[in-house]
Amino acid sequence: MKKPTILVVEDDLPVRNLITTTLKTQEYAFLSAKTAADAVMQAASHNPDVVFLDLGLPDMDGVQVIRQIRSWSNMPIIVISARTEDEDKIEALDAGADDYLTKPFSVEELMARLRVAIRRQSLTQQAGAETAIYENGNLKIDYAKGLATLCGEEMKLTPIEYKLLCLLAKNTGKVLTHQYITQSIWGRGWESDVASLRVFMVTLRKKLEADPTSPGYIQTHVGIGYRMIKVE
Repeated sequence: MKKPTILVVEDDLPVRNLITTTLKTQEYAFLSAKTAADAVMQAASHNPDVVFLDLGLPDMDGVQVIRQIRSWSNMPIIVISARTEDEDKIEALDAGADDYLTKPFSVEELMARLRVAIRRQSLTQQAGAETAIYENGNLKIDYAKGLATLCGEEMKLTPIEYKLLCLLAKNTGKVLTHQYITQSIWGRGWESDVASLRVFMVTLRKKLEADPTSPGYIQTHVGIGYRMIKVE
């Protein structure tokens, strides 16, 4: 089975060589770019399966690259950056990045995150092609019927709770920032909406989690947002 093609966008030669050598060793096909302009061109021309993206590019900030790619593609984008501040992570995730890995990093972790991105993309494509039913552990969502069940019993959800649950479910494994969620649910990202979001998450968890203090479905990323966990 042919392995996916990875686009490596990195202007630092040693780092780029480390990543591409690792990909070659593990028999992945890859492309490389040193600038934002080249990255966007290669992404549009070759439609890679995953993008590894540095933010500190010489001609344009990597966040702008994310926004440009997101205007026409949902290909997974994994940011690899020396920027460690929460604000930088949030900005990249809000722009549409799927994951964020800070430098220095281990190639083992990088490859693990790559496998997760590929697996998630494959599952998303299969789900979209085969069914309108979402299943994760004891949770089941029938999008066509607008119905969520837990352990076979219908969940009594408010419209906002149902929308939140569906948004998280459709992005299982991906950290969704507070701003992304509020924009998706309310169409804006005001601070008051973030406060409302926290309230709705508390009530949703009470209906979803056996023990809300030790959640098994929805994980909180403090200061950033929430993630639906894939239940094995």
